[in-house]
Amino acid sequence: MLKAGVLGAGHLGKIHLRLLNQSDKYELVGFYDADETNAKNVEAEFGYKYFNSIDALIEAVDMVDIVTPTLSHYDCALKAIANGKHVFIEKPITNTVEEAEDIRELLAKHNLRGQVGHVERFNPAFIGVKDQIINPMFIETHRLAEFNPRGTDVPVVLDLMIHDIDIILSVVNSKVKHVSASGVSVISETPDIANARIEFENGCVANLTASRISLKNMRKSRFFQKDAYISVDFLEKKCEVVKMKDAPENPGDFDMILQNAEGIKKQIYFDNPQISNNNAILDELETFAHAINTNTTPVVTLNDGTEALRVATQIINCFNQK
Repeated sequence: MLKAGVLGAGHLGKIHLRLLNQSDKYELVGFYDADETNAKNVEAEFGYKYFNSIDALIEAVDMVDIVTPTLSHYDCALKAIANGKHVFIEKPITNTVEEAEDIRELLAKHNLRGQVGHVERFNPAFIGVKDQIINPMFIETHRLAEFNPRGTDVPVVLDLMIHDIDIILSVVNSKVKHVSASGVSVISETPDIANARIEFENGCVANLTASRISLKNMRKSRFFQKDAYISVDFLEKKCEVVKMKDAPENPGDFDMILQNAEGIKKQIYFDNPQISNNNAILDELETFAHAINTNTTPVVTLNDGTEALRVATQIINCFNQK
């Protein structure tokens, strides 16, 4: 088993600690947290070993799981890589694209593995339909959350929208051509609600909305492509595929048939993909262990995390220009 250590024992860090502790892919060695009072409380409550320095923890493990505030991701990753350790980094990968590129280059130089915690890639609803998302030409996403002070130190783009940016980049096989966006700060010092439009070189357009001041929670994405409409509900873990095919000459009484202005008839049919319940965070951590053990490419690479941050940064820059 790989020896794992966690940097950061906040809300998400405690979840990572619990899952690593129960995983048969890892041996949880312990954790470090800058808040000594919190760290000792976590150690007392859960029994995980608390290391009183980052260096001591890194030295004792094979893999470092970085679940600290984004501003510290870069320094933590540099320490881990310098000591020859594989790194799992929560999203967003770092605070700047330049920092992300540094980490990516250093990992490659030291022949180490790295993965970014874009957990929605492991959402069972997305897994159930991702193979059917083929060359989408219009994508619409809504990620709305009720207000929570945790996370408001960064724009809503880095807090919420970046999940959808990563999903979109993973299914659109084309380079980003143009980004436009607008955002409004309602409660926080940075935008709490934002809308972005991403245009790709192949003609695909993605329209993204994210809010952390909504009255209800929503995480839905819709993908439109030739002869198909695909809906993914990341929150409810449900998905729906609506397809069209040439209508039969003699349709049945219950067949749904549409006819366009040119007289072409299409039959609409529904596909309900199989969804397997899973723990997405556990899956992302365990697939990373597999990538380390087999020397293969992680599901969400540092390049993926860097490109998601690059687009997110372009969106934030649009706010600053207004």
